[in-house]
Amino acid sequence: METRAALADAGEQARQQILAVLPSRARDIARQRVLAEGGAPVVTVIGKYNHGKSCLLNELLGQAAFSVADKRETVALARRELDGVCWLDAPGIDADVGSQDDLLALDAVWLHSDIRLFVHAVSEGELDAREREVLHTLLQDAPHSRRQVLLVLTRIDQSADDAQLQQVLDAIRAQLPEQPQHPVSSRRHQLGRERGKALMLERSGLPALKATLADAIVRIPDARRHEHAALFADIGQELRARLAHQQAEQTALEQTGAQQRRNFDQGLRELLARLGEQLQQVIYVPGPDHADCVDAPEDHYRQTPAKRERARIQVAYSRACIELDAFLVAHGVIGLPDAQRTGARAMDSVMVAVMGVSVKRRADLRRMFCDAEGAARLHADFAGYFETSDERVALAARIGQTAQDITATHAAMQALDLLAAQA
Repeated sequence: METRAALADAGEQARQQILAVLPSRARDIARQRVLAEGGAPVVTVIGKYNHGKSCLLNELLGQAAFSVADKRETVALARRELDGVCWLDAPGIDADVGSQDDLLALDAVWLHSDIRLFVHAVSEGELDAREREVLHTLLQDAPHSRRQVLLVLTRIDQSADDAQLQQVLDAIRAQLPEQPQHPVSSRRHQLGRERGKALMLERSGLPALKATLADAIVRIPDARRHEHAALFADIGQELRARLAHQQAEQTALEQTGAQQRRNFDQGLRELLARLGEQLQQVIYVPGPDHADCVDAPEDHYRQTPAKRERARIQVAYSRACIELDAFLVAHGVIGLPDAQRTGARAMDSVMVAVMGVSVKRRADLRRMFCDAEGAARLHADFAGYFETSDERVALAARIGQTAQDITATHAAMQALDLLAAQA
């Protein structure tokens, strides 16, 4: 018992792992659970309310197992089991789409049924739009799942004559030219059974329908095995396609990220090298470096060689910063990360964080741009802020999410393998 419970728990966990990746497969996963549990063959009767579904079931079973009334009676999924076969009477499909009745009908047809008896009363004429829609969906599913659909046309005894009956049957055949019809009269069968009238029983169409049903029920075990295998194949194919797409997306994102970084590094190296060459003309000039001279108090309002030198250096430095800033903006490097912001908007920029506000001495300018170590430090600092830029952070997040998605898909594929092994 514990082993069976443990297997059931493992199976349920596996289904949840698959649904986490493929939520659109909820109906298929639920059907897989039903198939895995096995149980008696299930015949479901579906159709609009007051078209004789319950009455038909009672005659098929030979007992008053389902409630019959002229008003809307079946508002829940009614179930009876007889002779190893489970019979379901679903609420009418003419309920509002999405309502409880409609959901119960769909639950019966898609989740539980092996054979679908679609019931339509010929007294209502040809099939309406809702009936055609449901039938079309069921008939599309039948070849793939091998769940059989029988079109049962009830109340043939209520036609004025054979000509009128044939007219309705022909109209329905024009709507569904490939679908066999099973015209029946539950009332005629009931009277024939009660009065012992063999001809009336035969003319009710119920014996022929019972024979067709018996043959269909015999084929259910093979159909279930086929459907189970088809579900695994379909879900496996979708997971493999999803994984291939995710892996391709991850590769593309990583390649994009790597190319962005290469472009940034190459462009920055070239820019720093060019700026270093340009600034050498400012740094290496004949004569003393007056910028190192300290101005006397009396020089406060006078233009001095020291002031002119410092201004010359600051202008060269500012021009270099303008070019650097334009390069950084082109690569999305603008503001500081949140953790480094001070609240002073003018100061919260990458340029200020790396370069400072001003440079007024040749030695400082040389150390920053002309020495290999200084240029390498600038490159490393700017590259660090490049990686914290909004675009790079968003790209890293996408790569990380794709990696998580790939992990989840791998887990779902392993979960599917587990369910297949349990089947």
